[in-house]
Amino acid sequence: MTVKTEGLDLAKDVFQVHCVSATGRRIINKKIKRAKLLAFFETLPRCVVGMEACGSAHHWGRELSKLGHDVRLMPAAYVKIP
Repeated sequence: MTVKTEGLDLAKDVFQVHCVSATGRRIINKKIKRAKLLAFFETLPRCVVGMEACGSAHHWGRELSKLGHDVRLMPAAYVKIP
């Protein structure tokens, strides 16, 4: 099963990553430390990454775009945690 879409919840030190397949099945749901975030995203296939627009989202969006991911920032009203 390959990752099609990723959701990234930004925080100060520990981020939450949620990855789903093309069929909507959850593949990955884990916490990742800030220092290991880029290394983790390097191992994933290039796909859409959604995250809430905030101060640090622009920084992380640029970094993930450099790795080839399609980053989408969205307003907080659209972000829903299942």
